[in-house]
Amino acid sequence: MRTTGVVRRIDDLGRIVIPKEMRRTLRIHDGESLEIFVEDEMIALKKYSSISDLNDVADDLVNAINPIISKEVLITDRDKVISSSGVLKNIYMNKTISKFLEQKLNNREIVVEKNIEEVEFIDNHKEKCSYTLSPIIMNGDVIGMVVIFSLKEHINDTDVKMANLTSNFLGKHIEE
Repeated sequence: MRTTGVVRRIDDLGRIVIPKEMRRTLRIHDGESLEIFVEDEMIALKKYSSISDLNDVADDLVNAINPIISKEVLITDRDKVISSSGVLKNIYMNKTISKFLEQKLNNREIVVEKNIEEVEFIDNHKEKCSYTLSPIIMNGDVIGMVVIFSLKEHINDTDVKMANLTSNFLGKHIEE
């Protein structure tokens, strides 16, 4: 574990402030949850992702959807791609989502781009594709996104419905 040289005091309510630069670097936003672990004599904090508990379900979904619609399918949490299918699977798995996707998540936007456009779903990797984005919402909070895209074909209404169905299913599945 690397040291930062930052020392903080615990207040009388047991709170500690995580420096803004660290929060920015780790993409920790106001209101997000952190997991607290104890390892030996250390307290460790990790961003909590409720959707990452569903990796197996997400993998099953993308692997079921891909052969039916013949398009790339990604499922993200608020930070990275947690499940991917299609020929580009290895490029996207566990990669950090782009500022573009982060903005769409924050705006809770359903996006449909039927024309082939250049877009960046993960940091430092652009694709020329047609795509649809559907946020995954659990208890009113956006926790991730379903991305369906194609490098060759235009996104159609079935693809949009599939993305919305998948995001709704995941949101409801996590709530239970």
